[in-house]
Amino acid sequence: MNKIVASAAAAVADIPSGATLMIGGFGLCGIPENLIAALVAEHARRGLAGLHTISNNMGVDGFGMGLMLEAGMIASHTGSYVGENKLLEDKVLKGELDLRLIPQGTLAERIRAGGAGIPAFYTPAGAGTIVAEGKESRDFDGKTYLLESWLRADFALIKAWKGDRTGNLVYRRTARNFNPMMAAAARVTIAEVEELVEPGELDPDHIVTPGVYVQRLIVGPRYEKRIERRTLCPA
Repeated sequence: MNKIVASAAAAVADIPSGATLMIGGFGLCGIPENLIAALVAEHARRGLAGLHTISNNMGVDGFGMGLMLEAGMIASHTGSYVGENKLLEDKVLKGELDLRLIPQGTLAERIRAGGAGIPAFYTPAGAGTIVAEGKESRDFDGKTYLLESWLRADFALIKAWKGDRTGNLVYRRTARNFNPMMAAAARVTIAEVEELVEPGELDPDHIVTPGVYVQRLIVGPRYEKRIERRTLCPA
């Protein structure tokens, strides 16, 4: 089955306002920057807005998900930290965006649970803190655990290093991060890759996301691969 779509614009053309989106990446590493840019263009074209996003963070102002935030497309966001995005802080403080921060490991496991069909699980992360407010807890072996629910989405936008037209994906080092688990936790997964290869060229032992989880695939025309925050030692 050929899952290649002609362009990023075509890949995201049916995402409606109010949809829940998972967006891969950690900082600016492994983000689907071409698909994000296409979403921002859809906002300008047809007023795409009111999105509920799930990602580790929103990166920086002026790039990646920061562009979605600037366009006013996001109604709520679930993630593990604010990162370097100052606009996000401003919108939250002004009450313009509903932000839900959860421990990073809990975020990852809630997404993984969504892909695995596990509706809830217990974790010690956050027990005895504000994170525990309103949540069921139980003690196991003398330690308190919180009940956390799965996370699922209408669409997942992810980025891989290589892929074939059937949707099999290979990631490169830390750019792998949240992408594989998000691919499994959404109704429709849209992947962008740096390099397209023929079926059979990928080593089966290296395939992380099998094509069964991917519905659409594009080849990104360009990648900036920015650094979220550059820190230099003094000379």
